[in-house]
Amino acid sequence: MNPDKPDPAVTAESGARAAGPVPPEGPRPEAVKPIDHEHADVSGGWLRAATFGAMDGLVTNIGLIAGVGGAGVSAHTVVLTGVAGLVAGAISMGLGEYASVRTANEQIEAEIAKERRELRHNPAAEAAELAQRWIDRGISPELARQLAEDLRAQPDEALRMHVREELGIDPDSKPSPWTAAISSFVCFSVGALIPLLSYLFGSESLWLALGIGGLGLFVVGALTARFTRRRWWSAGLRQLLLGAAAAGATYLIGAAIGVSTA
Repeated sequence: MNPDKPDPAVTAESGARAAGPVPPEGPRPEAVKPIDHEHADVSGGWLRAATFGAMDGLVTNIGLIAGVGGAGVSAHTVVLTGVAGLVAGAISMGLGEYASVRTANEQIEAEIAKERRELRHNPAAEAAELAQRWIDRGISPELARQLAEDLRAQPDEALRMHVREELGIDPDSKPSPWTAAISSFVCFSVGALIPLLSYLFGSESLWLALGIGGLGLFVVGALTARFTRRRWWSAGLRQLLLGAAAAGATYLIGAAIGVSTA
């Protein structure tokens, strides 16, 4: 047998194997696995309103209690002042949040309507503007212009993309004014109630009420760290120091007025 001529038996056994050198076996690249993570809802309008409401309720009533308590009034007057502050503040916060979020959404709607008119009357210029934004970010001019032109065939998606790029907002994720109002109202009420608890249970100690209020500030601040990824003790301490500054100022004012009118 000629050693340079392939053996027919070997050829038949290999079947339809392609001619040429066989690549060495090696590790195959693994398939890309999807990333398993979720983002928090940052557009619903509840977290900012709830946090602001709780902190405002705590600081407002801690300040009120410290002020009137520093003036030397009776426990009944302290409770009356705190309850009045709770009711008035909660209503004010709820109405203020609703009005502010509603106004912001109406402004967004007006800007979206303006962008919709511009896309309808001058789509070529809008596509060029969008492409230029992408080019400025490092996308190749050919790809940027092709993507912008392709969007012209999808008016709804084109509008969303132009609003995101030009206004920096997502038109499908506007915060709810009712969510913001209710969150603010409820959380303000809860926060304002905390420094009143000791008085409502029969204690007449101003310092116990302020201590409970300070603890509430620390706990609420620490809870916000769950959403912001800050250290819980750092977030809690920050809120405690801010509340203590407010309480100290109002206590000194109350003490001064109480002494001067005695």
